Amino acid sequence: MTPRLFGTDGVRGLAGTELTEDLAYRLGRAGVRVLGRRGQGRPAFVIGRDPRSSGEWLEVALVEGIRDGGGDALIAGIEPTPAVAFLTTALRAASGVVISASHNPPEYNGIKFFDATGTKLADDVEDEIEAAMDDLGDAPDRRGASRPVGDGRERYLAHLVDAADARLDGMHVVVDCANGAASELAPALLRRLGADVHAISAEPDGKNINDGCGALYPEVVAREVVRLGADAGVSHDGDADRALFADAEGAIVDGDQVLAASAIALRDRGALSGNTVVTTVMANLGFHHAMREAGIDVVSSKVGDRYVLEDMVRTGAVLGGEQSGHVIYLDRASTGDGLLTAVRFLSLAAASGRTISDLASVMRRYPQRMINVEVADRSVVRADDVDRAVAEAETALGLDGRVLVRASGTEPLVRVMVEAETEDLATEHAERIADVVRAVSG
Repeated sequence: MTPRLFGTDGVRGLAGTELTEDLAYRLGRAGVRVLGRRGQGRPAFVIGRDPRSSGEWLEVALVEGIRDGGGDALIAGIEPTPAVAFLTTALRAASGVVISASHNPPEYNGIKFFDATGTKLADDVEDEIEAAMDDLGDAPDRRGASRPVGDGRERYLAHLVDAADARLDGMHVVVDCANGAASELAPALLRRLGADVHAISAEPDGKNINDGCGALYPEVVAREVVRLGADAGVSHDGDADRALFADAEGAIVDGDQVLAASAIALRDRGALSGNTVVTTVMANLGFHHAMREAGIDVVSSKVGDRYVLEDMVRTGAVLGGEQSGHVIYLDRASTGDGLLTAVRFLSLAAASGRTISDLASVMRRYPQRMINVEVADRSVVRADDVDRAVAEAETALGLDGRVLVRASGTEPLVRVMVEAETEDLATEHAERIADVVRAVSG
């Protein structure tokens, strides 16, 4: 069986070997065929990318495919993923396309599509595009055009500023841009809101994106916050669709804590639709306890912000997110937006006169141990011995712990996650289950 081309977040792989110019071209042609057919006239596609050097030639190939397919390419240049989603709807385009591998190392790249509503594609639509790549058909008589977006960045900035609960005057903020797509935009946004901004990892050279910096390394911004005596730190990933934070003492504030504080704030304003928040199965046990104490209902989705959004739409929720820092404010955005998250969380602190640490304290984060076990067949996750090991751990931990064993969606791994009252207890149970997985895998 041929592996599915699209993963959990578009098509991704090593640039030049797995993700080639030919693949980018055919994705462009097929994307027009599938996503451009619902509109009238020539469909427009907003194209944005992160600063990886491979993004330049992938953009050329993608644009050629779109134009040969009869679509117009609106070139946004280097912009965050959520900016492309915003511009897709603002410009009434048929689709938005982002060339980025998000948090992955510089040698990787990816291509992901949004539909006309700025929403990531459903699996069945991605399957249509993949099928169309095998039979592109004849090119239309009239080739599409290519032109720059124009004032797209300013429109996106104004949109973000308008989402703030209060100005950030007097707040000293360190922002780690991951040498990525938000290297200019993130500091400019916070300064426009009045913050005193110190930017780090904001000098992309095409090869240093996510390299020891950004949301995968939140301790970097945390150290800088302490060194400078700043009030808060923000850490984005390469395409700026996520944000993690650090408080004045250098403690890291993750997506679960941001989501918990945001949910309670919206509830207090009477703006938490359905009194519901959507998270994923990876959310910390402390998040569930905090929401229960606050009287807020929790819906748990599969891992991936696209699945969070699907459950938000299904339940009518306006707030959802992931521990990794993807947070979706559906009243303002159609996808996870790290810049919007930074504006909302920092301005919530400013408006309430509270510190980042105080906001994060609405939940206690339980110690968590994650072990990735390499396996030949990911179906071992369903083995009887694994089920028994999980059940034994759950019985031992009771309400003061949680066990999650799941197969990776992209790698030959089974992920074993245990949360408990102490780090030692979480490690003990995680290692015991991981040993069982290894034994069953052989």
